[in-house]
Amino acid sequence: MDSINNYLRIGTEYYRICNEPFTYDTIRILRKWKKHLIIDDLGKDVANKISKFYGFCVCPSHSNYQQVINGYYNNYSKLSYEPKEGSWNTIEQLLKHIFNEQYNLGLDYLNLLWKEPKQKLPILCLVSKERETGKTTFLNLLKHLFETNVTLNTNEDFRSNFNSDWASKLLICIDETFLDKKEDSERIKNLSTSNYYKSEAKGKDKEEVEFIGKFVLCSNNEDSFIKIDANETRYWVRKIEPLEKQNPNLLEVLKSEIPAFAHFLENRKIESPKVSRMWFSPEQIYTNALQVLKLGNKTLIESEIRELLIENFEFFNVDELCYSSKDILDLLKTKNINSNSIYIAKVIQNEFNICIEKNSSYKFYNSNSSIQSNYPENDFINKKGRYFRFLKKDFVVEC
Repeated sequence: MDSINNYLRIGTEYYRICNEPFTYDTIRILRKWKKHLIIDDLGKDVANKISKFYGFCVCPSHSNYQQVINGYYNNYSKLSYEPKEGSWNTIEQLLKHIFNEQYNLGLDYLNLLWKEPKQKLPILCLVSKERETGKTTFLNLLKHLFETNVTLNTNEDFRSNFNSDWASKLLICIDETFLDKKEDSERIKNLSTSNYYKSEAKGKDKEEVEFIGKFVLCSNNEDSFIKIDANETRYWVRKIEPLEKQNPNLLEVLKSEIPAFAHFLENRKIESPKVSRMWFSPEQIYTNALQVLKLGNKTLIESEIRELLIENFEFFNVDELCYSSKDILDLLKTKNINSNSIYIAKVIQNEFNICIEKNSSYKFYNSNSSIQSNYPENDFINKKGRYFRFLKKDFVVEC
């Protein structure tokens, strides 16, 4: 039966508390409601009796939850279950599969989500070219553990300007991630360490809200699902192997173990001390999968420049080579690689961290026009201009 207790006025908007059916359970959700519909259903005098709040706040807690704080309505949802001691063997098996040799680190990550929900954490990425690995199952486990405080998004959801549906969430999970634009990675990087964010709903002005979100990305593209640079330390990338056995009832079993796992998290001590703003050190979360992603992010031009330099270092047997961006462009054209000197200069400066030299003379080595004498190190011409100095030790690994 409808009741006035189901309605709220938050700021200048009216809402109805709805218990909506989801798979395996019912979730409590706030839905916007028209004032005239409330009057139609409950009568004219009801408006003055509806609970009123100044606005929303985001105050996450899983052990000492408060719905109302200083007259503001907490937009972080209370969990529908209570932690209860018991067995969580199936969850343990899944977590050991996902985190493998970093299992205890994985438990610390989940522990921090439970006990320190405002703490900034690394961007967790689960990748595998193979199917049936348990990546999506892990996302669903997080969804059942933290319920409506987790949102499962698509790439398009993340890119949308309208973000009010996930701006207050604990976890923003993206399955089948393919965020191949530089602005995508910049947005995730900035959000992963930001305390505040501009929330925007359709038809409304932006408003600054406290941002507690952490990102979990899953992808079948191991080396190209997002753009990152060679020095990136915010990503925790794990390659996931296929599950040994497929259990069609796995999600249902995991759901039944949630209260016991929550009890475990409530009582477990976090093993890793805080050593960075994202709690863990880059060394702790480093994996080979991260290196694969970094190598996959090298652009074609960067790879071709690197290959060109290695070839010329080996051919001319010198410790340094000097080329202007125009020189590099001309050399690449002989390999049918098209670009422009401005972009090449940007790649050299940003990816190789090499600064351009002042206008002066330099030796230009070019194996394509070399007379290939017995002393190729002498095969150069003198040029003058602004150039980049490349050192052999930075490109050629000596055996």
